[in-house]
Amino acid sequence: MTEIHFKYVNKVYGKNIDKALILLEQGAKNEIVFKETGCQVGLRNINLVIPSGKISCVMGLSGSGKSTLVRHINRLIEPSGGEVWAGDVNVTALSEKALRAFRQQQVSMVFQHFGLLPHLTVLQNVEYALRVRRLPEAMQREQAQHWLNEVGLSGYEASFPDQLSGGMRQRVGLARALTADTEIILMDEAFSALDPLIRTKLQDQLLTLQSKLNKTIIFITHDINEAVKMGKHIAILSGGELVQMGEVEELVNHPANEYVAEFMQFVLDKGEE
Repeated sequence: MTEIHFKYVNKVYGKNIDKALILLEQGAKNEIVFKETGCQVGLRNINLVIPSGKISCVMGLSGSGKSTLVRHINRLIEPSGGEVWAGDVNVTALSEKALRAFRQQQVSMVFQHFGLLPHLTVLQNVEYALRVRRLPEAMQREQAQHWLNEVGLSGYEASFPDQLSGGMRQRVGLARALTADTEIILMDEAFSALDPLIRTKLQDQLLTLQSKLNKTIIFITHDINEAVKMGKHIAILSGGELVQMGEVEELVNHPANEYVAEFMQFVLDKGEE
């Protein structure tokens, strides 16, 4: 199983990155960095360990850096400074060839808007990651069919994505990630576009599957109730900065600041209803 470790990771957007990084090192606020350099801060000095074999949630308001953080794991976004490790692999140091292999064999992703290929059938979409690895066709078909059955889509193999409901398309995305059989699964607001009933069913389904698979799942959400339900650990971001990481009880009873306390108050209010 694979632990993920962010070590002093910064991400800055703009032209005067070197000066912006110096200002960040000096502790300058994001507003000062922008005023002095014209650079936007995406992440600032992230030190974070994501435990292996569990679902960890990353949450915060829009623009807090959730997606930016997670996309550093498979280097869809390159850091401006620092390192990201997956187990004993320094992802930030991988060559293009090694990075391609890492993405194919170690990491899969489930997107908010499904990310399915519209010209491929459901079965072909689920097989896709195995096809890229050039596995035998019979093995592709067997594994894809297994996970379609697991997510309740048996009988829809020949359908195309635009013939499915939103919930069914997200099940295809989940089946594709599970078929890839990677140790790490990144889920970026994967259920947020779905109606509440379907969302609850998929949450329950993922938790059931995870109890058997023990994958390292990083689950991005802006919904505190979803985070509490899904995640053993929760990381809360604000302004590109990690405010606090811990289990639910720790965040409720010992919030790092008012920002965390306000987030966790929703949990307390929910429990009193």
